[in-house]
Amino acid sequence: MIASPSRELNGLRVSRETSERLEHFATLFQKWAKSINLVAPSTLASLWQRHIADSAQIVQLFPGPKRWIDLGSGGGFPGIVTAIFLAELGDGWVHLVESNNKKAAFLRVALQETGARGAVHPIRIEEAAKAIPECDAISARALADLGQLLDYCAPWMLSDGKPRAFFHKGRDYQQEVDKAVGRFDFDLVKHRSVVEPDSVVLEIANLSRKNQ
Repeated sequence: MIASPSRELNGLRVSRETSERLEHFATLFQKWAKSINLVAPSTLASLWQRHIADSAQIVQLFPGPKRWIDLGSGGGFPGIVTAIFLAELGDGWVHLVESNNKKAAFLRVALQETGARGAVHPIRIEEAAKAIPECDAISARALADLGQLLDYCAPWMLSDGKPRAFFHKGRDYQQEVDKAVGRFDFDLVKHRSVVEPDSVVLEIANLSRKNQ
Protein backbone atom coordinates (compact mmCIF):
# COMPACT_ATOMS: atom_id res chain seq x y z
CA MET A 1 0.00 0.00 0.00
CA ILE A 2 1.15 3.55 -0.74
CA ALA A 3 1.76 5.30 2.57
CA SER A 4 -0.35 8.30 3.46
CA PRO A 5 0.96 11.56 4.91
CA SER A 6 1.15 11.44 8.71
CA ARG A 7 -2.15 12.75 10.07
CA GLU A 8 -2.32 15.79 7.82
CA LEU A 9 -3.39 16.75 4.34
CA ASN A 10 -2.38 19.94 2.54
CA GLY A 11 -0.70 21.20 5.70
CA LEU A 12 -3.85 20.82 7.80
CA ARG A 13 -4.32 18.36 10.64
CA VAL A 14 -6.59 15.39 10.00
CA SER A 15 -8.13 13.31 12.77
CA ARG A 16 -7.04 9.71 13.29
CA GLU A 17 -10.51 8.48 12.30
CA THR A 18 -10.53 10.44 9.04
CA SER A 19 -6.97 9.39 8.25
CA GLU A 20 -7.85 5.73 8.77
CA ARG A 21 -10.94 6.05 6.58
CA LEU A 22 -8.86 7.65 3.82
CA GLU A 23 -6.25 4.91 4.11
CA HIS A 24 -8.94 2.24 3.80
CA PHE A 25 -10.38 4.03 0.77
CA ALA A 26 -6.93 4.14 -0.83
CA THR A 27 -6.48 0.39 -0.33
CA LEU A 28 -9.95 -0.30 -1.72
CA PHE A 29 -9.32 2.01 -4.67
CA GLN A 30 -6.10 0.23 -5.61
CA LYS A 31 -7.87 -3.13 -5.48
CA TRP A 32 -10.72 -2.07 -7.75
CA ALA A 33 -8.44 -0.11 -10.10
CA LYS A 34 -6.87 -3.38 -11.20
CA SER A 35 -10.07 -4.31 -13.03
CA ILE A 36 -11.85 -0.96 -13.56
CA ASN A 37 -10.35 2.14 -15.16
CA LEU A 38 -11.02 4.51 -12.24
CA VAL A 39 -8.18 6.95 -13.03
CA ALA A 40 -5.33 7.12 -15.52
CA PRO A 41 -3.03 4.19 -14.65
CA SER A 42 0.00 6.48 -14.80
CA THR A 43 -1.30 8.41 -11.78
CA LEU A 44 -1.84 5.43 -9.45
CA ALA A 45 1.68 5.64 -8.02
CA SER A 46 0.92 9.15 -6.76
CA LEU A 47 -2.59 8.33 -5.52
CA TRP A 48 -2.35 10.29 -2.26
CA GLN A 49 -0.90 13.50 -3.68
CA ARG A 50 -2.47 13.49 -7.14
CA HIS A 51 -5.97 12.42 -6.17
CA ILE A 52 -6.72 12.22 -2.43
CA ALA A 53 -4.92 15.39 -1.28
CA ASP A 54 -6.07 17.23 -4.39
CA SER A 55 -9.68 16.23 -3.70
CA ALA A 56 -9.44 17.18 -0.02
CA GLN A 57 -8.90 20.80 -1.01
CA ILE A 58 -12.59 21.09 -1.84
CA VAL A 59 -13.99 20.31 1.59
CA GLN A 60 -11.14 22.24 3.20
CA LEU A 61 -12.16 25.32 1.21
CA PHE A 62 -15.83 24.96 2.18
CA PRO A 63 -15.88 23.08 5.50
CA GLY A 64 -18.86 22.18 7.61
CA PRO A 65 -21.89 19.88 7.33
CA LYS A 66 -22.91 20.84 3.81
CA ARG A 67 -25.14 19.02 1.35
CA TRP A 68 -22.94 18.32 -1.68
CA ILE A 69 -23.64 17.10 -5.19
CA ASP A 70 -20.59 15.55 -6.86
CA LEU A 71 -21.02 15.33 -10.63
CA GLY A 72 -19.38 12.54 -12.60
CA SER A 73 -17.95 11.01 -9.43
CA GLY A 74 -15.95 8.32 -11.27
CA GLY A 75 -13.35 6.91 -8.89
CA GLY A 76 -14.61 8.98 -5.97
CA PHE A 77 -12.65 12.20 -6.44
CA PRO A 78 -13.57 14.47 -4.83
CA GLY A 79 -16.94 13.02 -3.74
CA ILE A 80 -15.83 10.09 -1.58
CA VAL A 81 -13.07 12.16 0.02
CA THR A 82 -15.61 14.85 0.91
CA ALA A 83 -18.00 12.21 2.28
CA ILE A 84 -15.21 10.80 4.47
CA PHE A 85 -14.52 14.22 5.98
CA LEU A 86 -18.25 14.62 6.68
CA ALA A 87 -18.28 11.29 8.55
CA GLU A 88 -16.19 12.92 11.27
CA LEU A 89 -18.82 15.64 11.66
CA GLY A 90 -21.69 13.17 11.75
CA ASP A 91 -23.62 15.54 9.51
CA GLY A 92 -23.74 16.71 5.91
CA TRP A 93 -24.15 14.48 2.86
CA VAL A 94 -22.68 13.89 -0.60
CA HIS A 95 -24.86 12.86 -3.53
CA LEU A 96 -22.51 11.10 -5.96
CA VAL A 97 -23.80 11.18 -9.53
CA GLU A 98 -22.20 8.49 -11.71
CA SER A 99 -23.92 6.86 -14.69
CA ASN A 100 -21.30 4.13 -15.23
CA ASN A 101 -22.64 1.08 -13.39
CA LYS A 102 -19.23 -0.42 -12.59
CA LYS A 103 -17.95 2.82 -11.13
CA ALA A 104 -21.23 3.31 -9.27
CA ALA A 105 -20.78 -0.14 -7.73
CA PHE A 106 -17.28 0.81 -6.56
CA LEU A 107 -18.59 4.05 -5.05
CA ARG A 108 -21.27 2.17 -3.10
CA VAL A 109 -18.69 -0.21 -1.66
CA ALA A 110 -16.39 2.70 -0.78
CA LEU A 111 -19.16 4.49 1.09
CA GLN A 112 -20.17 1.34 2.96
CA GLU A 113 -16.69 0.24 3.96
CA THR A 114 -15.42 3.67 5.04
CA GLY A 115 -18.59 4.81 6.79
CA ALA A 116 -18.60 7.94 4.65
CA ARG A 117 -21.73 10.08 4.47
CA GLY A 118 -23.17 9.82 1.00
CA ALA A 119 -25.32 8.02 -1.54
CA VAL A 120 -24.77 6.99 -5.16
CA HIS A 121 -27.14 8.00 -7.95
CA PRO A 122 -26.48 5.84 -11.06
CA ILE A 123 -28.08 8.33 -13.44
CA ARG A 124 -27.05 10.82 -16.09
CA ILE A 125 -26.14 14.28 -14.88
CA GLU A 126 -28.98 15.77 -16.92
CA GLU A 127 -31.44 13.76 -14.80
CA ALA A 128 -29.89 14.55 -11.43
CA ALA A 129 -31.89 17.68 -10.60
CA LYS A 130 -35.10 15.65 -10.50
CA ALA A 131 -33.59 13.18 -8.03
CA ILE A 132 -31.66 15.74 -5.95
CA PRO A 133 -33.62 19.00 -5.79
CA GLU A 134 -31.45 20.93 -3.31
CA CYS A 135 -27.82 21.31 -2.26
CA ASP A 136 -25.38 23.72 -0.64
CA ALA A 137 -22.42 22.99 -2.91
CA ILE A 138 -21.50 21.24 -6.15
CA SER A 139 -18.17 19.67 -7.09
CA ALA A 140 -16.67 18.15 -10.22
CA ARG A 141 -13.19 17.05 -11.19
CA ALA A 142 -11.86 16.20 -14.65
CA LEU A 143 -15.36 16.17 -16.09
CA ALA A 144 -15.93 18.91 -18.70
CA ASP A 145 -15.02 22.46 -19.64
CA LEU A 146 -16.36 25.28 -17.48
CA GLY A 147 -19.22 26.24 -19.79
CA GLN A 148 -20.53 22.68 -19.84
CA LEU A 149 -20.14 22.42 -16.06
CA LEU A 150 -22.21 25.56 -15.59
CA ASP A 151 -24.91 24.13 -17.85
CA TYR A 152 -24.93 21.00 -15.69
CA CYS A 153 -25.14 23.09 -12.50
CA ALA A 154 -27.75 25.55 -13.72
CA PRO A 155 -30.80 23.69 -12.34
CA TRP A 156 -29.44 24.18 -8.82
CA MET A 157 -27.41 27.38 -9.15
CA LEU A 158 -30.20 29.38 -10.79
CA SER A 159 -32.60 28.48 -7.98
CA ASP A 160 -33.29 30.49 -4.84
CA GLY A 161 -30.82 28.43 -2.83
CA LYS A 162 -27.84 29.59 -4.92
CA PRO A 163 -25.28 26.92 -3.98
CA ARG A 164 -21.58 27.38 -4.65
CA ALA A 165 -19.66 25.26 -7.13
CA PHE A 166 -16.05 24.08 -6.86
CA PHE A 167 -14.19 22.84 -9.93
CA HIS A 168 -10.61 21.60 -10.25
CA LYS A 169 -8.96 23.07 -13.34
CA GLY A 170 -5.53 22.87 -14.94
CA ARG A 171 -3.21 25.51 -16.36
CA ASP A 172 -5.52 26.49 -19.24
CA TYR A 173 -8.43 27.39 -16.99
CA GLN A 174 -8.49 31.08 -18.00
CA GLN A 175 -9.51 30.18 -21.55
CA GLU A 176 -12.49 28.29 -20.17
CA VAL A 177 -13.42 31.22 -17.93
CA ASP A 178 -13.21 33.69 -20.82
CA LYS A 179 -15.47 31.49 -22.93
CA ALA A 180 -18.00 30.92 -20.13
CA VAL A 181 -18.47 34.63 -19.38
CA GLY A 182 -19.94 35.02 -22.85
CA ARG A 183 -22.97 33.05 -21.68
CA PHE A 184 -23.05 33.44 -17.89
CA ASP A 185 -22.54 36.02 -15.15
CA PHE A 186 -21.03 34.70 -11.93
CA ASP A 187 -18.79 35.55 -9.01
CA LEU A 188 -15.44 33.82 -9.28
CA VAL A 189 -12.71 33.09 -6.74
CA LYS A 190 -9.55 31.39 -7.99
CA HIS A 191 -7.91 29.24 -5.33
CA ARG A 192 -4.37 28.23 -6.22
CA SER A 193 -3.93 24.49 -5.81
CA VAL A 194 -1.70 23.50 -2.91
CA VAL A 195 -1.04 20.19 -4.68
CA GLU A 196 -0.47 21.05 -8.36
CA PRO A 197 1.44 24.33 -8.93
CA ASP A 198 -0.20 25.06 -12.30
CA SER A 199 -3.73 24.17 -11.22
CA VAL A 200 -6.57 25.97 -9.47
CA VAL A 201 -9.88 25.32 -7.79
CA LEU A 202 -12.50 27.65 -9.22
CA GLU A 203 -15.18 28.69 -6.73
CA ILE A 204 -18.31 29.98 -8.45
CA ALA A 205 -21.36 31.64 -6.90
CA ASN A 206 -24.35 33.79 -7.91
CA LEU A 207 -24.71 32.22 -11.34
CA SER A 208 -27.09 33.76 -13.86
CA ARG A 209 -27.55 33.42 -17.61
CA LYS A 210 -26.88 36.33 -19.91
CA ASN A 211 -29.57 37.32 -22.36
CA GLN A 212 -28.72 35.77 -25.69
